[in-house]
Amino acid sequence: MESILEALVVLIAKSHSYILSLNDAYEKNFTDKQLHFLVIGLIGLAMVLVIYPLFKALSQNHVLIIVFIYVFTLILVLTFAIEIGQWYSGSGTMDLDDVIFGIVGFLLMFVIFAVIREIILAIWRLIRKLTKR
Repeated sequence: MESILEALVVLIAKSHSYILSLNDAYEKNFTDKQLHFLVIGLIGLAMVLVIYPLFKALSQNHVLIIVFIYVFTLILVLTFAIEIGQWYSGSGTMDLDDVIFGIVGFLLMFVIFAVIREIILAIWRLIRKLTKR
């Protein structure tokens, strides 16, 4: 188990360094907080897009709420794991602000996803209602 955790820490540290190198290479000048916001937000949204269809197949009521709770829990664990990994590997500093920015990134992207989904569903319902006449 310890070797698996070490391998995950190394993978996260390498991913962190790679993302920082991309930031430097393309001269985007994102701060560490902005990178956490974007990366954690995108990881969370990707998880929603994978888990949502799975949960929808399993349940017909309140699926989006179930997905949100599940992914939010995973994002909390992931952000803390990243910070602990950075501290352990020395590739960064363990900073609670990074956790907060990552979670806020996920929350914002989730709200945008939910709003777009509701708009699409409303249009779909309107089209179905108009075509039934």
